[in-house]
Order: sequence, then structure tokens, then C-alpha cells
Amino acid sequence: MHKFLCLSLVLLGLQVTFAQETNKISVSFNNENLLTVIEKLEQSSDKKFFYAENWIPDKKITASYDQVELEIVLEDIFKETLLNFYFLDDGQIVLTQNSIIYDRLPEGFFPEPDEQIAEIEAEEEDFESSAPVFYNDAQNSGEVETVRIGRQDPNNRQRRYTLSGRAFDKITGEPISNMAILLEGTRTGVSTDINGYYEIKLRPGVNMIRTKSLTNENVVKRVIIYNDGTLNLSLDENLEQLGEVRISSNADKNVSNANTGEEEIDIENIKNIPLVLGERDVMKVATLLPGISNTGEGSSGFNVRGGKEDQNLILLDDAVIYNPSHFFGIFSAINPFTTGEATVYKGNIPARYGGRLSSVFDIMTIDANTQEFEGEASIGPVTSNLAVQLPVVKEKSAIMIGGRGTYSDWILKNLDEEQLNNSTALFYDGIAKYNHEIDENNKLSITGYLSNDRFSITSDSVYSYQNQIASLKYEHRFNDRSRGALIFTNSNYKFNIDFEDNFQDNFESGYEINETEAKLSMKFILNKAHQFDYGVSGKLYNVDPGFIKPIGSDSNIRSISLRRERGIEAGAWIADDFKVSDALLLSAGIRFSVFSSLGQEDVRIYEEDQPKTDNTVIDLQQYGKNEPIITYGGPEARLSARFYLLPDLSVKASYNNTYQYIHTLSNSVTVSPTDTYRLSGYHIKPQRAQQYSLGFFKNWDNDNIETSIEGYYKTSENMLDFKTGANLFLNEFVETEVIQGEGKSYGLEFLLKKKAGDFNGWLSYTYSRSYLKLDGDFRNETVNNGEFFPSNYDKPHDFSLVTNYKLTQRFSFSANFVYQTGRPITYPTGKYSYDGSDYVLYSDRNQFRIPDYYRLDLSFNLEGNHKLIKLGHSFWNFSVYNVLGRNNPYSVYFVTKDGQIQGKQSSIFSVPVPTISYNFQF
Repeated sequence: MHKFLCLSLVLLGLQVTFAQETNKISVSFNNENLLTVIEKLEQSSDKKFFYAENWIPDKKITASYDQVELEIVLEDIFKETLLNFYFLDDGQIVLTQNSIIYDRLPEGFFPEPDEQIAEIEAEEEDFESSAPVFYNDAQNSGEVETVRIGRQDPNNRQRRYTLSGRAFDKITGEPISNMAILLEGTRTGVSTDINGYYEIKLRPGVNMIRTKSLTNENVVKRVIIYNDGTLNLSLDENLEQLGEVRISSNADKNVSNANTGEEEIDIENIKNIPLVLGERDVMKVATLLPGISNTGEGSSGFNVRGGKEDQNLILLDDAVIYNPSHFFGIFSAINPFTTGEATVYKGNIPARYGGRLSSVFDIMTIDANTQEFEGEASIGPVTSNLAVQLPVVKEKSAIMIGGRGTYSDWILKNLDEEQLNNSTALFYDGIAKYNHEIDENNKLSITGYLSNDRFSITSDSVYSYQNQIASLKYEHRFNDRSRGALIFTNSNYKFNIDFEDNFQDNFESGYEINETEAKLSMKFILNKAHQFDYGVSGKLYNVDPGFIKPIGSDSNIRSISLRRERGIEAGAWIADDFKVSDALLLSAGIRFSVFSSLGQEDVRIYEEDQPKTDNTVIDLQQYGKNEPIITYGGPEARLSARFYLLPDLSVKASYNNTYQYIHTLSNSVTVSPTDTYRLSGYHIKPQRAQQYSLGFFKNWDNDNIETSIEGYYKTSENMLDFKTGANLFLNEFVETEVIQGEGKSYGLEFLLKKKAGDFNGWLSYTYSRSYLKLDGDFRNETVNNGEFFPSNYDKPHDFSLVTNYKLTQRFSFSANFVYQTGRPITYPTGKYSYDGSDYVLYSDRNQFRIPDYYRLDLSFNLEGNHKLIKLGHSFWNFSVYNVLGRNNPYSVYFVTKDGQIQGKQSSIFSVPVPTISYNFQF
């Protein structure tokens, strides 16, 4: 019997071998569907195919084969489908969906006892998959949907397969962001991004995945994965009235990732934070986080870890915004209704960003709803806001349009005060974004943005400034491991002042900066341990440092226009997130940047060992148009590491060094007409900085409470400042009035944050110091005897408390309390007479401080009713800014009256400011 069985198997093997050797056919197909192709193959090969018709995809085939083996033909026509095949004998071929048929088990399928023990011990480790996937449909039938992904390949021995896709609302088609996708039985999980996309690694075979979302139904799916593939999730809206629901995906991100100094701002929840005049303000909320501050109310920009305002890279859809504020900092120029994500990097700046020393503020707008019309509006005491989303091609493309404006100008002109009747206070901003999903692998988005300010209060001068940006982004997914984006942006910023009075000195003055950038950004997942981020970029600068021209024929002002500066900046980078072990994660990147100052320019050459003045010029070097004048550059390291001390406690460390090729020149702490932008050039070197940071991060209460303490030390060089008594306004040879020196800053940041529950919010405290050292070769290039002195933005103590309390589903209370050390200032300390004239004697620069700043804000929020069927959702916000009526100084200045020097103080909001605003979503 045994011999007979062996002989039968040999004969069967010879039969199959002979059949495959003689299985050559000639056949051709011209744009024929796959079902017809299979029928033709049956006729041409005299074989019988067994399959279910619903397995056959609607695919067109155009191909021609001449005496080609049938197995090769089948491999070719099925290669982009989920179909596999198996030869039974000469007349029978079985088609299978996803899986393959095994006629023998692979070697090592039944491990030895010792191997079984090792496999159990290494359950959470990677393994080399060579075994077939077995699944019993009958035993696992039920309410849980079973989904098969990918086409099994016996030659593919991957340890993990990639499941990717997109989650969207079944009714509206709107992407579902921040939805958790969890792998049951493990600690593995991911969350969808702002556009609803996700990507998760699964072992071959059966996996149970579960979704968790506040807005949509939670589902469980049984995923049988044979290869890389796609699973899109179309989910119903969650209309069930629930208690508190928390999304746990990425809840421990602050502990688990390798980045130090990274802060994410919850755009949705900033509506509960009481701010001036009821405006939601992304930038103001940022200053309530540790390590981020500004010089005071009414100041533009912010200071991060002891850096200047111009050392922050502010991006809106990858395009640079030079002034992100209205009314010189009272309002933000970023529309919260159109903003999807906002992330601040103040420690470990990723290698893909460059050109600034202190931080990156990366803001991304939302993608418009491609299914149906929706919008949001608000009405406040001085401003109104409206944002709408309109489908263009259903499920493919849509446009988002947002606009804000103020009617404060109309209010001023209707007041009884005559001086205020002649005042102007006007701003508006508008944004439009078109997003088009070409297919599952290609996406296009285009953004345009404009903001404009015009401001004059009881003054002869009208200040105005304008931001314009345009951004085009094309994203392509090459495969499950590789994707990239091609980005083009343009940014333009203008500042102007118009001065008119009754005398013959009317004028217009201003400056302008324009930059254009092209960038290729790529991501590649090599394996579970290595994920690469790499790319190249190029940027062209055009800077008009300043001009002045007369207004009217009677003006005595002489026209002056400084020479335009041009420069080109290029960068290339590569970074790797390397998982060394479960405890140790490294993020290592290198960026190389280079900058060239371009002609046309006549460069002064000054006598060596002499101060740069008009009297020490010895030569003039001429450079033609686009001719490189001088080139700077070098490598920038971006290194960080995370190590788990406990499952919910980690220690992180990082090191960064950065270059900055553009500078702001100012001898004031806020935006003024004497400000100007200058590029690095022959006489002005680029700024450089390096930062070290170390921090401990701990979560409590199932990741609901975050705590962190982080210290940093930063040094910088070539910091640009002005000589004592410098004249920066319309100075063609500004190198004669500025000096470059050293900077250092250090600090300790503490954050306690409760993310959910009826009572939530955060407490932050920062102790920081920021110093400058200006020690030139000559007396007029030395400040404070060449010693380190506090910078304009040195504030040792900064405390913020933000709290929210939900009384019911409709009623909630919020409060802010802020305390900051007063910023440094230079005081007059006396006067003296010389040659018949009186002169003021000043202290060392920034030797004194203005009074400390503190403020308490309160608000009450009234949500609309929670009916399931209604036109839209609304809420009221009642807030009081500066409840204590603290007369916080905006600036301190000195005047001479009756021969006496008197100190004066100006404030922006010295009394409580009540506000009522109404918001409506539809």
C-alpha cells in the first residue's frame, strides 16, 4: 500500500510537470474586461476555471501573448488584482481571492518544542512570515465584518504589512480627523490626520481593529491581511447621547515621541479661552504655553526661549507669514475658523524646516468638505468672521473661503470725541483654499491669503501693513512605503506710513519683502525601525529696505529709495526616526543650507582696524546683476532621543544648530516705521545658534494628565543690534550703524495639563534669562562695557493658568491668569551741560525694568440646545478681559517739562473690557 501511494504521487507530479511544460498558448486581448479574458483563456488553453464571478474586478486588459506558458499569462493579468490561481490537473484551474492554495506546508511550520517556547516569549517581537494564513469562516461568522486585504505572495516574506486608507463621514463625505484606530490585544494604535488618512502596520493573518471617535460611530473589523493594501472607513455620524468619551490614540505622544519642546494647540477648544474682545486667537494661546511670550500687549510677534521676534518661522500652508497680527498684536491675523492644525517646535526643530533660530510655528488650514455645504460665523463687538466650505466636484474637490473684518473704523467715526472722529482703525483678512483629490494616490491643494491693516489714533500718521501669500501643494503616494509632496509658495509683506499735517513735510514711507520658494519633501518607511524624511528646497529673496517720497506738490521731502537686496537660499536634508529598542528612540537629521547674496550692488570696502564710517572707505567693489557677492552656509544637526524610564515616564534630550540669513533692524520693541529687513551680505553675517535641551515627561490618570519639566541652554552669534544713537531709518550704508554680537539664553519650563473631564486646562511656568553681548573693536561698537546685558525680551518669570469648568452640557466657565516680570528698559539717570547745551545721561542699556505685568480674564460660555435635528449649532461667549483693571504698562518713556525729566507710562487696556460674541455653525 505504501509503495502504491508513493508511485501515485510520482505519477501525479510527472503529470503536473508535463502539463505545465506543454501549457503554452497564443492569445491577444484588446481593452477587454477580465471576465471575458478568463473565458477566452478557457477556450485557448482547453482548461476549466473555477471561481466566483463577484471576485472578478472590473478591469480592462490589453495584451498579446505568443507561445507563452499559461502560468506566466495568469501571473501577468492578475498582478494588479487580488486573484491567485492553482493548477489541479490538465483540465482544472482554481482561482482564489487574496489567499493562495498550498499543496505542502512550508519547512518549519511545526516548530520544535524549544522553538515554540521562544515564539511565545517573543510574541510582541517581529517574526519572519513564511507560514500560510488559515482562517475558518464558519467558526468566526457573526456581527463583526471580515475584510480581506492584499494578494498573498509566497515569495513575499515581510514581517509586517501596511494597512492604509482614509476615514470619512458616510453622509457628508467629510474626512474624520483624530480618530483612533487600535489593534486589539496590543498597545498598537494610530490616529487619522487632518485629512482623515491613516497607516498602521499589521502582522500577516487575522487582526481585529477597532475605531474610536467622538463624532462618528465606533466599529470593529476583522482584517485578514495577506499583503499591503487599502481599507477606507465610511462611518455614520454618532448621534447617541454619551457621557464623556476620550480618544486614546496618541494620548501619550508627549511621552513617547523623541521631540523636545513640541507643543500642539487644540484649535477647537480655544473658543473657551477668554481673550480680548472675544476673538479666538491662535497666537495669543501660544503665549500661554511655557517658553513662549511677547513683549507686552499691543506687541507684534512673540519670543521663544529668549529669541527675537524675527527668529520665528511662521508658516501657513507652508508659506511664510512675516507679521501674523492685526492692530500691532491686539488681534491675530490667523483665522481660527479655517485653521485645522497648529504645532510649535521650540526645541528639536525637524530637519525639514530651516532659516530661523528659535522656533517654527506650523499652521495648516482645513480641507473643504467635498460632500456638502457647511460653514461657521461669529459676530463680536468690533469684528465679524465667516467661513464656508463648498463642494465643487462631489467626493473629489471643494473650496473653502474665509473672511474677517472689523467695523471699529465706523464706530470711531460715530463717537462724540472730535479727535477720534478723525482716527482710523481698520483691518480685514481673507483666505481661500481649493483641494482636489485626483485619485487615492494624488492630491492637489491651492491656498491664497491676504491681510490688510490701516491704523491711526489721534495722529497725523496712518500706519498700514499687508501680508499676501500663495501656496500650491501636489502630493503623490508612490506606494505604501513612499510618498512625497511638491510645494511652491510666495510670500509678500509691506509696511507703510503716510504722514500729512498742515506743514510742507507730507510724505509716504515704507519697506517691502518678497520671497518665493520651491520644495520637494519626501517620506520613506524602510521598516518598523527606520522612517526617513528627506528633501530639497530653494528660496529667492527680494527685499526693498525702505523708501520715502513726498505727498503733494508742496512737500519739501526729498525722494529716497534704498537699493533692492536679493539673495538665494537652498537647503537639503535627511532625517531618520530610528527605533533602537522599545525603550530607546532616536531622531537624527542633518540639514545643509547655503545662502548667496546677489548683485547688482556697489559694496564699500573699509579700512582695516578702523570703524566703519564714511571717512574710512577705501574702495568700492561693483557686482553685476545676479552676480554672487558672498556665500554663507554649513551643516545643521538635528538630534534628539527618548528613553523610557517607566511605561509612562520618559527622559528626552536634544541638540540643534541653526542658521538664519535674514534680519530685522529695529531700535524699538514693537513694529514701527523705522524697522527694516536686511539680508546677510558682505558686511552682515548670518545669525547662528545652537541649543541643548533635557526634559522629563510623565503622564497620569491613563494619559489624561500631562506633566513635564524641561531645561534648555542656547547660545547664538552674529546677533544684529544697533550702536548707541544709531540712525537706522533709510540708511543706505546700515553697516555703519549696526554691530553683531553674542547671545545666550537658558531656562526651565514646567507644564501641568489636564486634557479632559468637567474641569480641565493647564498651568505653565517658565524661568528664563536672555542676554546679549556687544563687544566691538571700537568704543562706539561696545555696549555696557562689552559685558552681557538683558535683552529687550528678558522676562525671568512667566506664569500662566488656563482653566475650564463644564457645569452642564450647555454651560461652562473659563478663566485665565497671567503674570510676567516687567521687560528691561534704559532709564535716564541724570543730565549735564556742555558748551551751553543740556544733555541727558542714560543708564547702561536695559539696566532697569518696567513694572510687572499681571492680568485676570473670565468668561461664561452658553452652548445652543443639543437637538439632533436643527439648522445648526450655536453658542454665546460672555467674557471680561482684565477683570482687575490692572494698568499694565505698554511702554515707559520720558519727557522734559519745566526743566525736569518726567517718566510717563502708556497702556493698551487699563480697565476691564467686557465682550459678548455669538458663534454659529451650519
